[in-house]
Amino acid sequence: MRLTVGAVLVLVGITGCAPSDQFGEPSKSTTTKEGAPVGNGLTWQEAKAQTQDLELEIARLIPEDKVVKIDQGKTGTLFSCSETQHNWNGATTVTLSKGTEPEALVKAIEAQYQDSRFTIETDLSITGNYRVQLRSPHTAASYIIVRDDPNAIRIASGSACFTLPGGVYPGGDF
Repeated sequence: MRLTVGAVLVLVGITGCAPSDQFGEPSKSTTTKEGAPVGNGLTWQEAKAQTQDLELEIARLIPEDKVVKIDQGKTGTLFSCSETQHNWNGATTVTLSKGTEPEALVKAIEAQYQDSRFTIETDLSITGNYRVQLRSPHTAASYIIVRDDPNAIRIASGSACFTLPGGVYPGGDF
């Protein structure tokens, strides 16, 4: 969990926000003079649902015989994209059968997204595990896939940015 929160904070800081439609594709929108997107119409509930759907899409790329369970967090946290926008951040953990090598599966997931709508960056986590980041080139949508412990893969996610309705406090669980 510590690594995921840190990775998400770094991720949000470097990706920024841009308007999007479902699953991170650009949409027609305008920007403020500060460059913040306006009017993409995405609600926090839609952003969360789209992001969790892709977490599960990624998790389902792991062969069924290697998966003990898939545990998707029911809630997440909002982070600021700009003065007026936020994105939803959550995670899914895939527990693997004993003896399954997570790194090979992380690399197989990476291969599945070559030539996709995402840009791909790879590096090593602070614990030395191979890590893949899928990022939308048009939005803040991002997915970090990494070995979480000896028998698990964690998919940490951040949605496209959206504007909260007036009066909604961005703290707490969403």
